[in-house]
Amino acid sequence: MRGTHAPGATALEPTAAWRRYLRFPDAELERQFLLSYRATARPWIRVSLVVALSTVLGFAIIDHWLLVGPRLARADVWRFGLQLPLVLIMMVLTTPRLYERWYQPAIQVAAPLFGLGTVLMAVEATPLQLPLVAARLLLVAFYYYFMIGLTFNAALRSNLLLIGAYAAAAGFGAIAGTVATYSLFVLLCANLIGGAGCYALEYANRVAFLERRRLAEVAMHDGLTGLLNRAALEEQALSLWEHAQRAGEPVSVMLIDIDHFKAYNDCYGHQAGDRCLREVALAIRSAARRRPLDVVARYGGEEIIAILVGGGRDEAAAAARRVLQAVADLAIAHRASPTRPYLTVTVGVSSVEPGGEYLHERTVGFADVALYASKERGRNDWSFYDGPSAAAARVAATESATDLAPAAAAVAGSEAARIAAAESATALTAT
Repeated sequence: MRGTHAPGATALEPTAAWRRYLRFPDAELERQFLLSYRATARPWIRVSLVVALSTVLGFAIIDHWLLVGPRLARADVWRFGLQLPLVLIMMVLTTPRLYERWYQPAIQVAAPLFGLGTVLMAVEATPLQLPLVAARLLLVAFYYYFMIGLTFNAALRSNLLLIGAYAAAAGFGAIAGTVATYSLFVLLCANLIGGAGCYALEYANRVAFLERRRLAEVAMHDGLTGLLNRAALEEQALSLWEHAQRAGEPVSVMLIDIDHFKAYNDCYGHQAGDRCLREVALAIRSAARRRPLDVVARYGGEEIIAILVGGGRDEAAAAARRVLQAVADLAIAHRASPTRPYLTVTVGVSSVEPGGEYLHERTVGFADVALYASKERGRNDWSFYDGPSAAAARVAATESATDLAPAAAAVAGSEAARIAAAESATALTAT
């Protein structure tokens, strides 16, 4: 819930840069992909580590059975002193409590160390044992690419370290040159095949992730204005209010209604009305949002709602002024309006301060009372209503939209507005 508008189209489109490097340019998008990918991969990683454990123990048995030689015991040092502990540690780190924080940093260290253990076992092998031991490097390479939840770049990096360690051992004469050359060529071919498969798999996963994000954005956002739709707002509202209550922060609600919008559609046509609604929605969103958790959504046909998390009465009043000014600055002609010759909006505001009742529907209802009071006074202004507990159910802090300056006469509002507000508040309390 870091914003209320759909991400730009370019953020959710495959680009040449991330196709080449398999990394989204947007850091937050990359973080969310990795979290999603790793959460999905966790059950398979656990299975793969069980297979790795079985492989280590299986090779221990078969080595002592078939690879009889004077230097075999030294290889067991790397097998049981390095590889087996690494596998066991990584299995522990796949538990839900540890996985998200510790598995990825640990596996990117453990994977190269495991491969180094295989290289050291090849160094300890006799000339007759060496071709068989070196063949295990292929298993390690494919494990990097497909089995332990590494991204393509991390798997490639681990394999390059594996190839480098094996080449260095051959260069220092620890491994016979003929076998080393042959093994390195086979290992290179395995990396070309495994790397291509890993790249294609991760690319497909990234495209599928973007498609899911795109579908989610379409489902959550209003197609005309780009704001959150009503259903998405109601889904997010509960967590927003709970967060504010836990943090002891105020919450304000603004209901914004476009004045005489039906008359605008009748006068200029529905296509012009759609363009007008888009422009007004963008202006309101820009004027209202100041914090990451602030939400702006389309609430009805021509009605927009803003939830300001962390914004108290004073900040809500400032936001209402900004909204009125932002719409006025659009200077959209409206010759059918009895209020002004240009398009205007009316705003109703209500706030919950720390210690108050953190109830979304109740506060929205109070904002609606304030909106009605503003309309009764002639529209193109804003009102604040804080519920029937306030003295005489007052509607306070109004301003004229003509000069957007406080007007003492507007603070109290008309008598009809005050009566309507009190009656509406009584009905809200009763329900």
